[in-house]
Amino acid sequence: MRFFSDSVRSGQWKGCTGKAITDVINIGIGGSDLGPSMVCQALSAYAGVLNEHFVSNVDATQIEARLMEIDPETTLFIIASKTFTTQETLTNAHTARQWFLAHAEIEEADIAQHFVAISTNVEAVTAFGIDQGNMFEFWDWVGGRYSLWSAIGLSIALYIGMNKFIELLDGAHAMDQHFQEEPFESNMPVILAMIGVWYGNFFGAESSAVLPYDHHLRLLPAYLEQADMESNGKSVDRDGKEATYSTGKIIWGAEGINGQHAFYQLLHQGTRLIPTDFIASIHSSTCHRTHCNILAANFIAQTEALMRGRSMKETRLQLRNAGIELDEVERHLPHMIFRGNQPSNSIVLDYLTPRSLGSLIALYEHKIFVQGIIWNLNSYDQWGVELGKKLTRNILDEIESGKFLYEHDSSTEGLLRWFMSRRDDINYSE
Repeated sequence: MRFFSDSVRSGQWKGCTGKAITDVINIGIGGSDLGPSMVCQALSAYAGVLNEHFVSNVDATQIEARLMEIDPETTLFIIASKTFTTQETLTNAHTARQWFLAHAEIEEADIAQHFVAISTNVEAVTAFGIDQGNMFEFWDWVGGRYSLWSAIGLSIALYIGMNKFIELLDGAHAMDQHFQEEPFESNMPVILAMIGVWYGNFFGAESSAVLPYDHHLRLLPAYLEQADMESNGKSVDRDGKEATYSTGKIIWGAEGINGQHAFYQLLHQGTRLIPTDFIASIHSSTCHRTHCNILAANFIAQTEALMRGRSMKETRLQLRNAGIELDEVERHLPHMIFRGNQPSNSIVLDYLTPRSLGSLIALYEHKIFVQGIIWNLNSYDQWGVELGKKLTRNILDEIESGKFLYEHDSSTEGLLRWFMSRRDDINYSE
């Protein structure tokens, strides 16, 4: 990884026409996309000369938009798929391959300079046309949602440099050591996990929100959605028995400052208990003091508001001191009370660096592991994704043939019949 990333970043690795690489497109989905894209976004302040793009959606709109922005002579494609059979990834990879070969003066042999693979399937990679020397392998036991530390992180190394990528790993290792050595009462992953179990299993909380107050961390909630829910979203324990207790919670979130003007109403005055993780960094990569001060004030104020709330007595006094008439006060009063006592964690970084980000990610990884142990779950399989894949293959056969080949329930058959009846009205491009 170091040799390759250094070669590309320095311009020593040339495209088929002798030009240096300027753009990298990572084609993957799930753990092959969410982790690398989140880290690259979070560490964009450390970016080098390469433009990084990510394609995950099988909706052609995404890859077509990316291909319109780049030059085939200066673009490197990373095809990231452990099995090299993932339908969405391989569909996008073949589209990129066709687009690349469609340009004048580009031949099949030129793929070697513009396509690399991250996979464990040598046969499938070479069948695609990628030179085995351009294949980066990793262990088949590495789950996608925990793979950004492996060769799947090649896009990260290309974007911020291998030295910074190593710092990311060092930060994760530091949290690994903390988790392994620190007593439970001061062990951050254990504390975070136990708080989640406490509110989920004893107070009935069904979801938990992740609210970063740092624009660079805006993709963190989506990353943690997969990491947590794909790991512990299970109803059968490790012994094959049905879990008779609540297990993984719904994880969701967005940038905190934007969420304040969207869904915080529900956090403050809704009927559901939703524990929250507020995440911020004290120092920003920019130097706009006014912006940073306002952001920090909002971060602290929201956690205080969730904890303290505002009683009827306080609210009435504030309204009366504002000169509002008594009848108006009593009319508005019930709507302006905040019950408070809403749980939140505040996780504060000094600086958002590769090392601190590595520690933050590992903190959540170990938290997920601890909760899986408490709930007696296997946090490292994901059978829940298989049924949808199988049914997709069946329905795709029917859509492409225009015939009903499998037995469906009446609802699915009606939807499929309606869709197939409308297909003739659409002009498709190959």
